[in-house]
Amino acid sequence: MEVKSNKKHVGGMTIQECRIRLLISLQTPKVKFLMEQMEKAGCKVERNFFNAVYCERKMCGGYTRGLGITICSNHLTTQDDVDHVVRHELIHAYDDCLAANLNWKNCAHQACSEIRAGLLSGDCDMKRELMRHLGAGGLMKIRGQGQECLKRRVMLSVTANPFCSEKAAKAAMEAVWDTCYNDTKPFDRAP
Repeated sequence: MEVKSNKKHVGGMTIQECRIRLLISLQTPKVKFLMEQMEKAGCKVERNFFNAVYCERKMCGGYTRGLGITICSNHLTTQDDVDHVVRHELIHAYDDCLAANLNWKNCAHQACSEIRAGLLSGDCDMKRELMRHLGAGGLMKIRGQGQECLKRRVMLSVTANPFCSEKAAKAAMEAVWDTCYNDTKPFDRAP
């Protein structure tokens, strides 16, 4: 991930604003629960695991094994945005912690974690999806919109992986969909 922390604030929030919102996010119930579950699994998560930065690429955040979670301040505007990115990336970190053989270059492995992160973080809840469609000037259907949204977002993430072509990403997503969509750990059910 290309990041620069010495760039001027250009849209979104400043790095300092993002750091403050990140501290608030770390106190929310779902984030605290995810961090506790990682601790129980033997993966310590401290505040330096999270880093607010200016990102050159158009992304909200990311998880990198061994480095932690990056939050892209310039692509976020609200506390809800920060909370959502933290939850999403913590699911990736949780998956990485628990899966001894997780290989981020493997399209199926990444697709599974993206399905889980999208579902368990609320990427495609009705409010978020409605705001996306209103912002794009489009209409959305009610029935099946959640899974359609999740599939669309999984494809965006997996095809951004240089090891996954669009064809490989789609095949991987379809192969793991049922198993990964129904895997809600560490939650009892999708929040």
